[in-house]
Amino acid sequence: MSVTQIIQPRRFPEPAAALRLIKPVTWFPPMWAYLCGVVSSGVPPAGQWMLVLLGVVLAGPVVCGMSQAANDWCDRHVDAINEPDRPIPSGRIPGRWGLWIALAMSLLSLFVGWQLGPWGFGATVLGVLAAWAYSAEPVRLKRSGWWGPGLVGLSYETLPWFTGAAVLSAGAPALPVIVVALLYGIGAHGIMTLNDFKALEGDRQTGVNSLPVVLGPARAAKVACLVMTLPQIAVTALLFLWDKPLHAAGVAAVLLAQFRAMTVMFKDPEGRAPWYNGTGVLLYITGMMIAAFALRGLA
Repeated sequence: MSVTQIIQPRRFPEPAAALRLIKPVTWFPPMWAYLCGVVSSGVPPAGQWMLVLLGVVLAGPVVCGMSQAANDWCDRHVDAINEPDRPIPSGRIPGRWGLWIALAMSLLSLFVGWQLGPWGFGATVLGVLAAWAYSAEPVRLKRSGWWGPGLVGLSYETLPWFTGAAVLSAGAPALPVIVVALLYGIGAHGIMTLNDFKALEGDRQTGVNSLPVVLGPARAAKVACLVMTLPQIAVTALLFLWDKPLHAAGVAAVLLAQFRAMTVMFKDPEGRAPWYNGTGVLLYITGMMIAAFALRGLA
């Protein structure tokens, strides 16, 4: 006699899967960028710690978490190929719960952004729109290996940096702050390109023209590293020009350390890209904070 066990599909999300859906590991870059903006503003945070804390939470768990939920919902078919154990394709986030979570977090983002004043709210609106433009049809900029990573880089680095500086300053940041924030956001295009290596096969099958798909892993890795390098060289030159030689030397030093990590990755781009995203990116964001302290005296 055999017993057939019928497994009923879940009605509600598994709590651990819901947390995985918003990917806490991805929150750090925009949170760090917001803090870079706070530092670069030159405004003492004393008496404004609530704005600092609220902005960090908004940049990381709220807006970035929302963007991850939206991306997973829009990418559920790709993830079924690349990573079928992810929350939505595995069924641990059943039905349309992934979409509902992303929409609810979009509203939460706008509510929290409103608490940061007009500059914070305006930046939040841009962040929410960028998240959906990246992932959702019919725009789905993720299909492009140039526009998609570029949008994410600006959203993860430039926008929160600008927001942190604007909120603390209660006005538009100084031009040097905007320029450096923009340069680091452009350089983050390379980081996002390396992040695309993990979805190579699924992207090929579903028509996502990431640079690893279009150029192949070896050439895409070189392009990504070039895109990361050039803005950092520009930041170094600008800091020298602005009479900040020690800070310029610090940014140059972390860039040289990145060169060493790049040579390791080039030996096996597809296999080593995730390693570089842990090692080289840490050096990249270290340079961001060095630059932020330099800008504090210029703002």
